[in-house]
Amino acid sequence: MSTENIVAQSRQDDVLILTIQNPPVNAFSPGVPEGLKAGLDAAAADDTVRAVVIIGGGRTFVAGADIKTFNLPREQAPDLRGTIEKLDAFPKPTVAAIHGTALGGGLELAMGCTYRLATPDAQLGLPEVKLGVLPGAGGTQRLPRVVGAQKALDMMLSGNPIKAAEGIEVGLIDRLIDGDLLSGAVAFAREVADARPLPRISERGVDGATPEVFAAARQGIKKSHRGQLSPELIIDLAEMAASVPFADGWTAEATKFMQAKDSPQSRALRHVFFAEREAAKIPGLGKDTPTLDIRRAGIIGAGTMGGGIAMNFLNAGIPVTIVETTQEALDRGLGVIRRNYENTAKKGRMSQDDVETRMGLLTPSLDMGSLADADIIIEAVFENMDVKKDIFTRLDAIAKPGAILATNTSTLDVNEIAAVTRRPESVIGLHFFSPANVMKLLEIVRADRTSDTVLATSMALARKIKKVGVVVGVCDGFVGNRMVHRYGEEARQLVEEGARPEDVDAAMNALGLPMGPFQMSDMAGLDIGHAIRVHRAKVSGEPEPDGWLDRIVKTGRKGQKTQGGIYDYDESRKPRPNADVQALIDTYRAEKGVTPRDISAEELTKRLAYTLVNEGAQILDEGIAARAGDIDVIYLYGYGFPAYRGGPMQYADEMGLQGVVADLERYGQTPAPLLKRLADEGGSFAGLDASRGR
Repeated sequence: MSTENIVAQSRQDDVLILTIQNPPVNAFSPGVPEGLKAGLDAAAADDTVRAVVIIGGGRTFVAGADIKTFNLPREQAPDLRGTIEKLDAFPKPTVAAIHGTALGGGLELAMGCTYRLATPDAQLGLPEVKLGVLPGAGGTQRLPRVVGAQKALDMMLSGNPIKAAEGIEVGLIDRLIDGDLLSGAVAFAREVADARPLPRISERGVDGATPEVFAAARQGIKKSHRGQLSPELIIDLAEMAASVPFADGWTAEATKFMQAKDSPQSRALRHVFFAEREAAKIPGLGKDTPTLDIRRAGIIGAGTMGGGIAMNFLNAGIPVTIVETTQEALDRGLGVIRRNYENTAKKGRMSQDDVETRMGLLTPSLDMGSLADADIIIEAVFENMDVKKDIFTRLDAIAKPGAILATNTSTLDVNEIAAVTRRPESVIGLHFFSPANVMKLLEIVRADRTSDTVLATSMALARKIKKVGVVVGVCDGFVGNRMVHRYGEEARQLVEEGARPEDVDAAMNALGLPMGPFQMSDMAGLDIGHAIRVHRAKVSGEPEPDGWLDRIVKTGRKGQKTQGGIYDYDESRKPRPNADVQALIDTYRAEKGVTPRDISAEELTKRLAYTLVNEGAQILDEGIAARAGDIDVIYLYGYGFPAYRGGPMQYADEMGLQGVVADLERYGQTPAPLLKRLADEGGSFAGLDASRGR
């Protein structure tokens, strides 16, 4: 597409209109800067042009920079900074006419103009922090000059957009246009065509720039952005906007942008951005795969998981019938759902009418037959194969033809569950994570005979209920729990060798995980993990497990729900080491003849993180996950792996696979064949995904 086509020039008498036509979101990619500069040159050379309007064609203004160009050499990247410099120095009024979104480079472009107009529903923001970078085309210098220091920091550090109505209040928008945007912008341009001097943002000061504002921001990011580079740089630059000439801040911004962009954190966050989008694509399924219309859902089980799953559907406006075996259990489950909604309403995040609307979509029942008209039925009962097979046998006789029958199992064989029905093509695993109304991840488990339509419908449904769906295959624990099982085994082994549980958790906290393996076990319930280990031992014909963690469970300590597990807990739920637990561990070591040794934080982190990587590589090799990026998405959204590390597989790439393999061997683990092969070839998981076209 030529420059003229990407940025079209048109005239309405004395106003030149530059229309950016770079679908789908008018990203600032090659061709856009050239077209804008050509338009400005044409306007400067024509004395009959009194003002310029810049507007987006299609559904939006400019949604931001083209992230794919971040990896280009600086001289090959689209010249956003040069374009904005040209705008800032332009001798005639320029008007940004914003609809849809003006995000990142789009808002920076608009702030380079003399004036900004917007439709009422437009959104404005600088989300660069979410990619581990910072506004690099004047955003850190212009936004504080427009909205003041505090609001600018809030917008840049959160990365969240504001509505145009708020933009008017804070001075970011000069006028809202309720009617036709282009007509309104041209009329406005004529109003200001002769205004001089031009009100350039670069010539303004910064309001509210007190030392306390910047000190508070630095303190705040220790909690909200712990360990991250770009928020620190953003605060430094915002402070420069208030304390040095614009030109100095503009120059410093360019340097700090490159520092952030070239950091491992930004590479990781950009990896996450693309991995999440790739995860939505199911290998082997095209966009033309038919999907089913989900108008009504059924949930079996009104406990914590069933109730949380139901809330996702209610939030999306989908009626739900929820079934329990006793009135007491049903009433308890409905009470929890209502309390959750009312607590949200108390925080101002929904109205009481919203609460009643959602509860009005919920039908309680003690009769499984009431699920006969449901388009999807999700079983969310105790993790027991016999119980689940009994339920699916009954559902097979009740559910209407074509209904999706889904199990929320976190570990069990979905093929075995499907086999008890006469419609295995309709059976799928939908593994929600607890709390199901909060956690974004949904593992979509494709059984051997799950139909393409059921799979495609499940992925579309994930999006509708605002989950991040990732398709996985059938194995014990699927992807997430299979990996966390090995991770837990390694954590228990480290304690047996001499580490304290709190040291193990601290090592993973330092990597950026909000919870280490033992903090996570206490939250989930130690009895759950113990039951899984007992089940696995029974299936494999091995003796009942009797590790130190199993012994803690047998003392009645089950985790947070009993105010004591590996740690003690009070109302604040902050873990505190327990002397009796440490004594139990010491006794266990003595029985096993283990002399405890000091284990460094480095060894703790490497053994735990690389255990995840090793198991992930094996899962990838077996085809249980289609992409390394899918594994990363699962660990980010299901297990709290920090996004600025990119997930375990991206983290391994960043560390170097040869070093990962060497450390695994040094610590006594056998590297997965795929991991060893990639390391020997000097490859990476990202390269593997790319080579597979995934």
